[in-house]
Amino acid sequence: MRRNVFPGLAVLLVGMAVLRSAVTTRLDGFTIDEAYHIAAGVSYVKDHDFRINPEQPPLVKLWVGTIVTATGFHLDPLRRFSDKPGERRFANLTVFRENDPESVQRRTRAAMFALNSILLLALAFALRRVFDAGVALSALLFLAIDPTVAAHLPVVMMDLPMALLSATAVVLAAKAFRGWAWRDIAACSAFLGLALATKHSAPVILLAITLIGTTGALAPSSVWPQESRGLKLAKLGALVAGAMLILWATYLFRYAESSSAGASFNRPIAEKISDVSSGRYRVVLEVMGATHVVPRAYLWGFADTIRAGLEGRESPKLFFGKLYHFRAPRYFFPGTMLVKIPFGLLALIALGLFLFFARCIPADWLMPSGIVLGVALFFLAVLSTGATYAGIRHALPVVLLLAIFGGVAVAQAFSSKKWALAVFATVSLTAAAVSAVPQMRPWEYFNEFVGGTANAYKYFSDEGVDLGQRSKEMTEYYKREFQPNGVRPVCLYWVWDEEKASRGLDCFGSDEERDAALIESPERSGILFAPPATLVPNSYWDDAALRQASPVARFGNLFVFRGTFYLPGEAASDMYWRGINKLYGATPDEKEAEKAFRRSTELDPTAYFVHIELGNLYLKRGAREECLQAYSDALKYAPDDRQIRSELRDQIQKVSRGILTGITPLRSPFLE
Repeated sequence: MRRNVFPGLAVLLVGMAVLRSAVTTRLDGFTIDEAYHIAAGVSYVKDHDFRINPEQPPLVKLWVGTIVTATGFHLDPLRRFSDKPGERRFANLTVFRENDPESVQRRTRAAMFALNSILLLALAFALRRVFDAGVALSALLFLAIDPTVAAHLPVVMMDLPMALLSATAVVLAAKAFRGWAWRDIAACSAFLGLALATKHSAPVILLAITLIGTTGALAPSSVWPQESRGLKLAKLGALVAGAMLILWATYLFRYAESSSAGASFNRPIAEKISDVSSGRYRVVLEVMGATHVVPRAYLWGFADTIRAGLEGRESPKLFFGKLYHFRAPRYFFPGTMLVKIPFGLLALIALGLFLFFARCIPADWLMPSGIVLGVALFFLAVLSTGATYAGIRHALPVVLLLAIFGGVAVAQAFSSKKWALAVFATVSLTAAAVSAVPQMRPWEYFNEFVGGTANAYKYFSDEGVDLGQRSKEMTEYYKREFQPNGVRPVCLYWVWDEEKASRGLDCFGSDEERDAALIESPERSGILFAPPATLVPNSYWDDAALRQASPVARFGNLFVFRGTFYLPGEAASDMYWRGINKLYGATPDEKEAEKAFRRSTELDPTAYFVHIELGNLYLKRGAREECLQAYSDALKYAPDDRQIRSELRDQIQKVSRGILTGITPLRSPFLE
């Protein structure tokens, strides 16, 4: 292919991907994390303060914050926040009540389309440099068809940018470790550093590239140039150092998160590190803190990622029809990719892997293909040891790396003289496009293996399927069908209260003073908006009554029910969140929080984390017997998770024997 044709074709394919995404996601509302990221990004740009949302590195937030700030955005002065709930409420109020959310969404989507387009083109040029133009364009076509990529292109989330940056760094690493040229080392270092500044899972890529580079530097082979091992190791060290330099640059080369004296996070960093159960991980975090190898905000977020991402967070998920709490089987992520990637694209990945192992590809593709596969398997191995709450979006780096094998398959099929390969590739691409492209809500896509999008909710539920994007349709349906008659719906579908208020969606319980008595009732009547997760049997706050009912309407992952339903779990959930708002609001009220938590346990005692919050409050005011009872109830209803149950047993022993003032409250996994 002529070199001057490639850029135009690459831009065309990226444009197709963006157009497809813009059309299919045009009805989407905000995801549950976007307001958090947007407000944080503005604070980074305006105040040079990184205290908000340190659980994610700043690159994407800086990009979006710069564009939003330049086009107008109001942000109140920062204050001290009490844990994540208080910080999230500040961010939600900022985006949904103090700014025009529709304008904010338009601008942030434009910003993310631009960023992800640039990163797609960067990956394509890296693939052309290491493989050829056919592989690069075929991989772009693969990604333009894939619904998960389409879903993530416009949203202010870190998963897709990190996956694109990581895949580009891995491809460039293959080039760098083949010739050890300084320009290739610098290019790999730059993309690796940007990946580190995007998401806390990028250190897995850093470790993989470092291991591959070390092997290449030390192991003599005809593949590796026979120059000084010491020089190669020095170049590898420069690659890593350059990546770390870029990470520090995104934090303005400043260790402290803000100009205020001392740490100013929503939770002290020492407590954040102590939340981590693994002694091995705690030692790593403490050494990182002592050596100041990364900015303090990055360290806080890394501790948060280890706690929630590797050790697990309370988030029951349905996987192949079975409910899991903190962890699913080790095949969770391969299984998720099996049902979320269109069959045609899976077939291309399989063909690419077959051609690689059969050595039916050009000889100079073997080494980079092996590196790509090795990093994909390494990332999957790390994922298999951690939590599973986010589903396919946490596996996006693997999807991007496997897409390269899809690109290899298509390029080889059309360049070989075997017509059967070309037919196979054509049929696979056509089948994938027919299955995925017409799907108007790509977040909800499932392939035909589990009955397609319409039936997959019976077998799967995680954050890679739904993050509250049906909020606009819920509002429009309410205003068209029910608001004229003065009907207030029960909104079980996951949308922040601040967003509902900004859209004029007056849900049952939206006014605490007006609805206080009604919220405590276990019955819910009238119109109910619910997500598929409410139809899944759960170990706490179970909505059995809805499973026995038939919806009167359905909009993808948004179900509409009509009638009177006995739902004590929903009342208990409402009371729990009332308690959380009282406990972690701008003006904490522990008495009211305790009252709300107690009522929650009366309505439905099965949520163990509510008992933990109660136990912590009793511990603080020195009520030993009540504290013991609360922690014992938490143990009674806790899932079969060794870590949680062990922490509860230890806490019960401390409370029964020790001086209460010296005992640290338990951290509720539900807050993560």
